[in-house]
Amino acid sequence: MYEDDEVYVFKDLNPQAPVHVLIIPKQHVRDVAALEEQHDALAGKLLRVAAHIARELHIEETGYRLVANVGPHAGQSVLHLHIHLLGGRQMSWPPG
Repeated sequence: MYEDDEVYVFKDLNPQAPVHVLIIPKQHVRDVAALEEQHDALAGKLLRVAAHIARELHIEETGYRLVANVGPHAGQSVLHLHIHLLGGRQMSWPPG
């Protein structure tokens, strides 16, 4: 769906919403807990790309959710930082 020098974006293989894409940095970082000051620009880039993709998919007005799981209790199954962008339906709270 999207690629630049730092980030990939593609549809989740097991979607949990009508819109469910993954935003993944090319640079390896294990998860949000492993982010350090040197990753500040990368973390900002991931959020900017998420907003861009939400606009492209026409869900920016109705809303969307960004999720980054950290650790097994949160459901992290891939040990590489990634952000889930979910939208296209009403989200419930609390999640999970």
